[in-house]
Amino acid sequence: MIRFENIIKRFRRHEVLKGINLEIDRGHRLALIGSNGAGKTTLIRCLLGEYLCEGKVSIDGLSPREHRRKVLSKVGFVPQLPPPLKMPVGQLIRFAASVCDSDPMEMIRVAHRLGLDAEEFHRQPFVKLSGGQKQKLLIAIALGRASELLVMDEPAANLDPQARQIFFELLAEKKDSAAMIISSHRLDEVATLVNRVVEMDQGKVVLDDQVEDLVDLNSRLRCTIGLLRPDEAFARAIRNWHFVTHDDGMTWTGPVAGPDRLRFLGMLSRYVGLLARLRMDDARETRKVAEVVNG
Repeated sequence: MIRFENIIKRFRRHEVLKGINLEIDRGHRLALIGSNGAGKTTLIRCLLGEYLCEGKVSIDGLSPREHRRKVLSKVGFVPQLPPPLKMPVGQLIRFAASVCDSDPMEMIRVAHRLGLDAEEFHRQPFVKLSGGQKQKLLIAIALGRASELLVMDEPAANLDPQARQIFFELLAEKKDSAAMIISSHRLDEVATLVNRVVEMDQGKVVLDDQVEDLVDLNSRLRCTIGLLRPDEAFARAIRNWHFVTHDDGMTWTGPVAGPDRLRFLGMLSRYVGLLARLRMDDARETRKVAEVVNG
């Protein structure tokens, strides 16, 4: 579907991309990782036709520069930094839907699933939304259409855990019909979302590896955490994950999205000295057991 052939990009005398060769097919969920300055964003902009470059970039055989409208109609894009658009939310949704000949109501429905009532904000300028609201709307615009390619730059960075769970479910619905490129500077943020990892460093691909596709994007874990003693800082952090306690902060229970498990464990690692026990069970298996017990 996507082909980069010997892509070279220079800014004056500085060579940012140094002969990139990649092929990405439908069904590939690719983590594009690397430190700041590795060339990830430049490669994405070449893919979207925003930059001229040496070599050849094609999506289904079409050049994103020469067939820009047709190519972009296939692409759902979530940028890392929301654009400073003064356009009202309703107008933005209608415009985005018209570009790809999609139903604006589907974008509104996806926004609702993520926890954003887009109709409530339809007169409000996009730039006036909060960071999380902007991210939800951009994801809704990208996923609320028949995209064949999803390009996402740190897509879940501003989402709360509940919205992240819905985001993973939305990706699961498209995992077989679309190719996905998820850019991040940290592999642990996206490792459980992808089945291929491409690492860039100083404008070159230094790693291109298939990974085990074992995590169900729809999966959910039921977690129980026991503490040695109550701690207010831990309580503030765990409440952000919608955990609750029933014994004055000694035991906490709550849900974690399967693809978010590494991120969750990374948060817990800050409080490892407080942990007495930790249990994580597949929520679906727990529910099946409960159904059997309850007859």
